[in-house]
Formats: sequence, structure tokens, C-alpha cells
Amino acid sequence: MSDSDIRAPQQRPSLGEMGLDQQAQLERERHLLVDARPGRELNAMVLEPMMRIGRAFWPAVGVLGFLVLTWWVTWGFQMWWNVGITGLNRVVMWSLYIANYVYLIGIAEAGTFIAAALRLLDIDWRRPISRIAELLTVFCIFASALFPLAHLGRTWKFYWLLPYPNERQLWPNFHSALIWDLTATLSYLATSTLFFYIDLIPDAALARDHVHGWRRTLNSWLALGWRGTERQWRLLKVAQLIFSIGILLIMPSVHTVVSYDFAMTIQPGWHSTVFGPYFVAGAIYSGVAAIIIAAILFQRLNHWSYFIRDEHLNGLGIFLLLTSLVWDYFFFQDFIVPWYGQVPTEKQVLLTMMAGHGQLAFWLMITANAIIPFFTLWWRRVRTSWPAMLAISILIQLGLLLERYIIVTIDLGVRELPFNWGLYQPRAAELIMSTGAVAFIVLGFVVFSKLIPFVVLYEVKEGQFLVQLKRIGKGLIRSKME
Repeated sequence: MSDSDIRAPQQRPSLGEMGLDQQAQLERERHLLVDARPGRELNAMVLEPMMRIGRAFWPAVGVLGFLVLTWWVTWGFQMWWNVGITGLNRVVMWSLYIANYVYLIGIAEAGTFIAAALRLLDIDWRRPISRIAELLTVFCIFASALFPLAHLGRTWKFYWLLPYPNERQLWPNFHSALIWDLTATLSYLATSTLFFYIDLIPDAALARDHVHGWRRTLNSWLALGWRGTERQWRLLKVAQLIFSIGILLIMPSVHTVVSYDFAMTIQPGWHSTVFGPYFVAGAIYSGVAAIIIAAILFQRLNHWSYFIRDEHLNGLGIFLLLTSLVWDYFFFQDFIVPWYGQVPTEKQVLLTMMAGHGQLAFWLMITANAIIPFFTLWWRRVRTSWPAMLAISILIQLGLLLERYIIVTIDLGVRELPFNWGLYQPRAAELIMSTGAVAFIVLGFVVFSKLIPFVVLYEVKEGQFLVQLKRIGKGLIRSKME
């Protein structure tokens, strides 16, 4: 073999070997905020997918709408025949409905929490994906709020949960977990919806000025007469700061209240002082994974490779790794203390999970939530692989749903006295309603993607104005104006 037949592997030259033009091109490929485009071009990239109805749109709406319809029909059937059509029994009185509530409200609370935290930390890669996180909160919190109502059985009596005066002067029992859940859900729903709407106003005004027909009318209502004056921008920034701080304070307290549904009882497996931070960590964990799934799908469907790049996936991947480690810590804290104490009922809960009828769900949960993220997310090559991150995030969602299922149904089957133990198996009605809730969330994203801009354009433009490449010696670095 001659020397000419031997080829060294192709490698990108180091920054020191590159010229300034090559370095600038590389930075523009990697980072959105230094790859500035004219405002008209940015507007077109966001607004054209909003106004275009593809061939797959109506079939997708039809399938998702059918699943949502089956959810509501099944719910109506349950109200007619009562909760006997579910897997509830005398021992396991909380079902998949409550597991779904805890799971979905965790994702909901994490969406705006992540958007608010990244805004306060001034992390620039958040800019194009903030609206996806905020919308995730709005749709998930609506879906989650319906499961406690379904759990009531007599849904039409839901107003009994409200503290209203009546002729018998009866007031709700404020020791009831249902009252806590109602208060937590409504407070976070109001705060998150306002946070999402305030952030939408400038982009709604942009859509108002560039689209036509009913979309223009809709966005005119949403824009509230926004003209982009200096006073309006100043008020917007103040409102965003106030709501970001408020959400940062409200979210941990709200999801801690959700954990109190379990921790305030003396049920084995539930009575734990670590449940508050454990539930909050799980909520943020599931929220990051859900944002990754939504960002990847919208990047592919709308051809937004300009807006959502490897840097955004890498940042979310690092965040996912950190939250997985925090979740691992609190999970094993909650696990090892009962194991060390060897209280018979607590020990039986662990045995039921690890070697009893809950073992399949338990080991799938451990694999999806702890093992796979820990052994994959340390490497940037994995964090910037779109198929790998999509698969890992979906597995994490499955694992966290199984975790809620185990806590609610399997733990509840073990009581103080062995003759009072029981098993729970979800029935068709619960599975149909669970599928319908997921379809409702996806349908919300599909429909809203044709109503409002899904990229926070004004923040992207602001970032591209503030972030510039600066020469230091033979290299270029990104610098940000204050």
C-alpha cells in the first residue's frame, strides 16, 4: 500500500489554527444569538408555519379529537354508572386518576417554573423554547385538574369543595386533601396563565401586523393594543420579573401541598418527611423531559433548525442530568430509611415493590429514571443527538408515570393488618381517560401552533442585538452588552 492510499481521519482544525472568518462561521453555526438574520426573515420563519395548514394537520386533529371525545364519553358513562367501572376497591381507594393528577400537575408546574428560573438566571438558550414550556404548563394543568373531579365519582357535586356559604352553614373540611388540591391547582393555573399571556403580548402584536383574516382578529384581541412604546416595554419587563419571582416561590409550595396528600397520612410508604422535596424534584425532572420532547417535535415538524439547535438540546440535556441526580438522591433517601428501620409494614411495602406484584413497574422505573440517564447524559455527543434525547426523555416520562402509579396504588395496597391488604388493576375506563388526557395536551399544541407564534421572537431578536462576537487575541468569544 502506498503512502498516498493512507488517509488521516478528517478533523476540524482547532480554534488556534482557524482564521477569524472560520471561527465566526463556526460560532454562527453553533449559536443562535450570533447568527443574526433580518427581522423580516425571522418573522417569516415563525409566521409561515402558523399560517400553513399541512396535509397531516386535519388527520392529526381528527385522531386526537376522537381520543378526547372517547375520554369525555367514558367520563359521562362513569358518572352514570359511578366509579364501579374502575379498578377501585375497598382497600385501594385511590386509583390511576390520582396518579395521573400528580404526574400531569408535576409537568404543568415545572413548565413555567423552568421558564421563569432560566429567565431570572439570564440563560440565553432559553429564548426560543420558553413559549413551549409555558404552553406545556397551561395544557397539562387543565388536563390534570379534571382527574380529581373524575375521582369524585359524583362530579356534579364538585362545588362542595368551594368555601361558599349555604343554608346549613356547612363548610368544606379543610383537612381534606381534595381541598388542598383544589387550592393548589387554581392558584398555579391563574399565575401560570397570566405569565404565559404577558409573555405572548409582543408576539401577538407582531402576528396582528403580518397575518390576515381571523388570525389577525384573534391576535389583535390578544395584543391589547400593543405598539412597542418604551413605556410598554418597561412595564412588560417589570411584570415578567414579578411573575417570574412569584412562580419561583409558588411552584415548590404548590407541589409540596400535592405531596401532603400522601405524607400527612399514616399509610405505610407514604408517611415520609422527604416527600415534599422528592415530589418537587420529580416534577422538575418530568418537566425538563417533556420540554425536550416538545422542542424536538416542533423543531422537526416546523423545520426550525435555525431556532432550535444543538446548543439548546445540550443545555436542556445538562439540566436533565442535574435533575435526574437530584431525583436519584431523594428517591434513595425515601427508600433507605424505611429499609434500615425494618418496620414490618414499611418493609412489606418495599418487598411488594421490589419482589411482589409491583416489581415489573418498580424495576422499569429504576431503569428509566436512574440507570439510563446516569449512564448516557454525561456525554455531549448523547446530549446533542436528537433521536437519543427523544428516546431518553420518553423513557423518563414513562418511568415517572410508573413512579406515581407505584406510590398511589401499590403502596396503598399494604395496610397495618395483613387481612386488609389488596390489589389494584386499572380497567378500561381509566386507561381510556388517561389516553384521552394525553391526546388533549397534544391536540392543544397542534391547534395553538396555528393560532399564535410558538417562538418568543422578541426575545430572540433582543438576544441577537445584545450578543456579539468579540476578538480576543487570535480568537473570537461571545460577549453580551449590559
